Amino acid sequence: MTMREKIEAAAARYPDQRSAIMPALVIAQKQHGHLPGPVLEEVADILGVERIWVYELATFYTLFHTEPVGRFHLELCDNVSCMLRRSEDLLRHLEAVLGIKKGGTTPDGLFTLSTVECLGACEMAPVMQVGDDYHGDLDIARVDALLDRLRATARQATGADLAAAAPPGE
Repeated sequence: MTMREKIEAAAARYPDQRSAIMPALVIAQKQHGHLPGPVLEEVADILGVERIWVYELATFYTLFHTEPVGRFHLELCDNVSCMLRRSEDLLRHLEAVLGIKKGGTTPDGLFTLSTVECLGACEMAPVMQVGDDYHGDLDIARVDALLDRLRATARQATGADLAAAAPPGE
C-alpha cells in the first residue's frame, strides 16, 4: 500500500480531514524517516487541507521530525520530576559518551540526542524514550547498558543486511 493509500484509509475514519493530520504525519514519517517540506506539502495535498495546518502540527509535537534523526532517537525528559531525579546529569553523561550536544546526531548516524518537556511517565523518572519504547528509573549505569544494547541491535541488523545481500553459497 502506498503512503497516499495509507493516508486516505486513515483519513476515511474522520469526519473532518483536518482531524486526520496527526495520523497522516505518523504514516508519512514512517515512510520517509522524517518530514521535510515537500512531504508536509504532499500530506496537505492528499488531505486537501491548508498546508499551514500540517506545518503547525509537524513543528509543534516532538514526535515529528522535520530534519533527519539518527537510527535511535534518544529523547530524555527534562521536566520537573525527571530533573529532580537528576536527568541533567544523564544529559551531560550522554553528551560526553556520544560526543554530541543536545540536538545533535552522532557522525555514524546511530544516535540523535534530544530533550523533551514531558513524557508523561513521572513514576519512572528519570525517563527517556527511544523510538516507541520508554526506559525509566535511569541512572548512568542503566543508560550505558541501554546504549550497549542499541549498538548491539544495530550491529546485528547490519550483519543481517550483509548476509541477506551475499550471493547464495557464500
